[in-house]
Amino acid sequence: MVKTIATTEKMGFEWIDIVQPGPGDIETMAARFGLHRASIQDAMQPDHLPKYESFKNYRFVIIRVYTQAESAEGDTVQELTDKIAIFVSDRFLISIHQKPWSGISQIEELLVQPGECRDSGHLFNEIVRYGLMSYEDPAAELGQTIDYLEEQVFLRSRNEPLLRNLYFLKRKVDVIRRMILLSHELIEHIDPPGTSNEYTRDIRDLYIKQQSLFDSLAENTTHLLAMYFNVSSQRTNETIRVLTIFSVFFMPLTFIVGIYGMNFRFMPELNQRWGYPGVMILMLVVVIAIFIWFRQKKWL
Repeated sequence: MVKTIATTEKMGFEWIDIVQPGPGDIETMAARFGLHRASIQDAMQPDHLPKYESFKNYRFVIIRVYTQAESAEGDTVQELTDKIAIFVSDRFLISIHQKPWSGISQIEELLVQPGECRDSGHLFNEIVRYGLMSYEDPAAELGQTIDYLEEQVFLRSRNEPLLRNLYFLKRKVDVIRRMILLSHELIEHIDPPGTSNEYTRDIRDLYIKQQSLFDSLAENTTHLLAMYFNVSSQRTNETIRVLTIFSVFFMPLTFIVGIYGMNFRFMPELNQRWGYPGVMILMLVVVIAIFIWFRQKKWL
């Protein structure tokens, strides 16, 4: 679907938004605005990563904006983000994407319709800013998830669902962090050559904020995974310690019982009235002695 949101007569430039483009739509735009075939091919690839290219008569940019994955276990670039391809010059801005994006309608409502958009560069900056802002809510959600899972690591025993959730959490953070890192070149060249303004500096500040936030989330998820395995190892060691203590108590008892369980004909104690209680008292003394020794060593 091709939609002309801004016209040259009204805004001084033309903004064309294309959703789910067909080959005919792209060829028409390429012929009309002189778009290079290489950038057209990149614009049509649904899994293309963020990039920046400068051509003779326009700049070509690909950004990826966050989208809610259909599955809670979605952890790939295409499941977590949507691609927005942008062709921008002084005369036009063309945005191409496969799925509707709320950022486009918000920019149209808040910037274009009231006539607040100064030029195509201003509009381009707004699209980039909304793209970066799309990662704010997932960053907050991921931070809350990390806090919740951190609590579960300490309060609950080792279990497979918790480890699975940790895995998908780390994957999501890594994918989004990668998209932000790959947008660095775009942010560096967001101003046209030879120009700079306060507005684009704000976008750079927003980019640095998002980059720092997801760097922190990535570190936290890595530490949380390490913490999970450390706690699991500690619990395993505690279990082995308890089993070892039990075995230490029973080893001498088993030895004593084994001796008197041998079927030799001449074992005088077996014929004595005090034989059975004597052995029981001996085993009790051994248990008490081991217990006292363990307490002195602070193993109990």
